[in-house]
Amino acid sequence: MHLVLVSSLVPVENPSSGFDIANRILLDGLCALGHRVSVIGYLQPGQAAAAAAESETYLLGELEVANAKVGVATKLRWLATAILNRTTLSSAKMLKTGAEHMEMLLQGLQPFDAIILNSVQLPGAFSAVFQKHPRIYVAHNVEADSALENAASASGLLERVLFKREASLLEQVERQLTQAALAVWTFAEADRFGFGYAVSDRAAVLPLVTRWELPENGVARLPEHDLALIGTWSWKPNRIGLDWFLSKVVPLLPADMSIGIAGQMPDAPAGSHPGLRFLGRVPDARAFVEAGAVIPLISRGGTGVQLKTIETFELGMPSVATRASLRGIGEMPANCSVADDPAEFARLLTEKVAQVRAGDRQRLSGATFHRAQKARLLATLERGLAGLAKPMSTPAQHFAAEPPFAMKKKAGTASHGFAVLKGGKSQ
Repeated sequence: MHLVLVSSLVPVENPSSGFDIANRILLDGLCALGHRVSVIGYLQPGQAAAAAAESETYLLGELEVANAKVGVATKLRWLATAILNRTTLSSAKMLKTGAEHMEMLLQGLQPFDAIILNSVQLPGAFSAVFQKHPRIYVAHNVEADSALENAASASGLLERVLFKREASLLEQVERQLTQAALAVWTFAEADRFGFGYAVSDRAAVLPLVTRWELPENGVARLPEHDLALIGTWSWKPNRIGLDWFLSKVVPLLPADMSIGIAGQMPDAPAGSHPGLRFLGRVPDARAFVEAGAVIPLISRGGTGVQLKTIETFELGMPSVATRASLRGIGEMPANCSVADDPAEFARLLTEKVAQVRAGDRQRLSGATFHRAQKARLLATLERGLAGLAKPMSTPAQHFAAEPPFAMKKKAGTASHGFAVLKGGKSQ
């Protein structure tokens, strides 16, 4: 099949955020099944588009979408665009390109079997363009529910109003995207029912891995931290979990326990525990996790799968997890304990750290978990795409419809303002 993958941010060579990891695995899975994939979306500055076989990437340009990485002027411009266009803030960021450009690109990519709409941002910005074609919707989260949770935990009135506005509009967009889709793919079982039972009949859960080929576990070494946490803490659902951990769990931990917290954090919260360290960005996220004795998995809200949980299980690291951290996990490894009560969570962490200090690293092989997740992912993708099978055009028809801007050009100079990359490389 020829599939068009539409995503706010295109899959990248070295994914780091949860969104990037899910994007890349989705692309790798489709290509592993032998499908041709044309990718449309923006590229975040500093990233390189993924060089996946059987794929072509059509860049709409570079775009920074993270609120924490832009100034006040950009945020105000996004808000004004959202209000003027009666759209969500997340979709307003996508309007840097125009609907006519998107329409022209899709026409040039014909014939294709279906469009895969990846998350809500870009599909929500140009829904009228995409609705003319068969499509599958990939829901990373139930975004309207996440926005409502963010509103409930907002620190001020304006922030609360903006999140409630976003939730209301997201509910409308998600209803349109899911009800019109031939199939809906989610990353957690709870999200399969998050858009209503009428949609759940067409919905399936995509098990995830953090990378297509699992590298060997690193050389065993003494832990640098008793507890190691890493994440994009500027993302509100992640921050809710971190604030819970710091305020409810950390005060109950022994004073001699070392706690290393890595990742982007615009405003580090105060903490009185003597072993608490905020480390900012680290050069190698995997190495940082492996250098911890025990991994706390601390999600308290949001929807969708927790990729940090999957990464922890792939590495075979011992962990203590909240139930929300285990969304989308089919089988939990034996070295993971579960607790939602702060006192029980702290007790389990203390016990596991004591075991590591006594010489029992409690580390397992993550290869079995990884193989099982990948096999289930491919099977689910294959079942979902089976309903799209239909006779393709003849080679002559395909040649006639080949996009005029898919000819060899340098990135950034493609016709109609699109940069074209074949297999992730500039053409």
